[in-house]
Amino acid sequence: MHADGGLEGRRGRSVRLRRLVLGVTVAFVAAACTSDSNVASSSGSSGSSSSPGTPTGATVATVPQPIVPAGIPVAPESERVDLEMPTFSDPTNITNPLFPVSSQDSVLMLGHVDGKPFRTEVTLLPETQIIEWEGQRVETLVSQYNAFLDGRIQEVAYDYYAQADDGSVWYFGEDVYDFVDGAIVVTEGTWRAGRDGPAAMIMPGDPQVGDVYRTENAPGFVFEEVTVRSVDQTLKGPTGPIEGGLLAEELHSDGKIEQKVFAPGYGEYYTAGGGDVEALALAVPTDAIDGQVPAELTTVSVGALEIFDAAGSGDWQAASATIRDMEAAWQTYRGGDVPRLIEPRMEQALSALARAVRARKAIEARDAAIQAARSSLDLQLPYRPQAEIDLARMDLWAAQLLVDEAAADPAGVGADQFALDYDRDRIRDAVDALDLTLIDTEIGAIQVAVADQDLPAATAAAGRLRTTLAGIRPTN
Repeated sequence: MHADGGLEGRRGRSVRLRRLVLGVTVAFVAAACTSDSNVASSSGSSGSSSSPGTPTGATVATVPQPIVPAGIPVAPESERVDLEMPTFSDPTNITNPLFPVSSQDSVLMLGHVDGKPFRTEVTLLPETQIIEWEGQRVETLVSQYNAFLDGRIQEVAYDYYAQADDGSVWYFGEDVYDFVDGAIVVTEGTWRAGRDGPAAMIMPGDPQVGDVYRTENAPGFVFEEVTVRSVDQTLKGPTGPIEGGLLAEELHSDGKIEQKVFAPGYGEYYTAGGGDVEALALAVPTDAIDGQVPAELTTVSVGALEIFDAAGSGDWQAASATIRDMEAAWQTYRGGDVPRLIEPRMEQALSALARAVRARKAIEARDAAIQAARSSLDLQLPYRPQAEIDLARMDLWAAQLLVDEAAADPAGVGADQFALDYDRDRIRDAVDALDLTLIDTEIGAIQVAVADQDLPAATAAAGRLRTTLAGIRPTN
């Protein structure tokens, strides 16, 4: 759903800059999508049409289709299942098992892009958004998508979804921010139903083999057409098999095909294209576990933060003892069912941390400690409230800012302050007003310092933010 290029579907859109495709200008597409005189389907039809089972003389309203440039090998309309105009009586109650947005608090996906580690965090936000489309005022859910390439923020998007009365889920647009070297450089992937094109079906209510639908349908802004290839795949889940997976092929505006997989209870599960991969690692509440956080994970996360402090003060004897405790705890924990995509990330982080501690390299040790703590938080996600995890993630970004300032990396500092800012959106309704004001004050100070290129002031504010976060507990 997101970018044209790289992992071209929704989850991988951030790895390359968006571009207008096939020479179609934004002005032309906007006119084609919003003017009745220019609206036409890819086969030249528009307006209403009869559908199977419709009484003689009756018509069914259809979704106006934008003009698709010649050369894109789209499917015939006879195979499309997204042409009938949907109605939305209870749009924010998304029950479709293959796209369960309203029941997924947090989704973690891991993979690699251009040979670098890729990570996405998808979080359902508490607010909703009203979008007007074809005479309807539709209340949509807001999902925040954060993507990181090689540990640095690459893209943030706010996606808008609603479920139609027939169980299909529709995509009403996105607000997109792409980053390079710690700064926003591109927002052209932004689009909105009713302004730039029609809403797009993201998942049919009852998908069948051969169904075709467009998950993005504004050529020149965004365009993706999906064909269902299988609806009965058995998938490798985080810790076991998942039945009823949907396998699809996704056509992009440049003619390339991307493989996509959806899983019941999870939604988008696996995306691959051009050698890049993004796969679901964990989701809650689907993977939620009753009980306390395993003591071994607490040992790893607490130990990582202790080494972060010890490396900063040069106490390598304490750091060495702590890494041994962390490694022992991890060996015990990994003897059980460990989510298969998170396990190698933790192994890599602990190995890097041990090497840096042995070599007494402070910046490398602090950076590896953050990575180990982050993987431990990922593994704790099924046990802890989402807001607790997000507050802890904010602390790690503040710690990362300290590391990047010490490494004389202003681009890294800029990226860190953006990561903090967007993480804050997740916890706004989960802490009390005074605590939120304290968080806002320090993030604001960091932003001013970064804008002024005053890195010492940014690190001072980041240190104060870490102190503030240590005393905050979620209210729900």
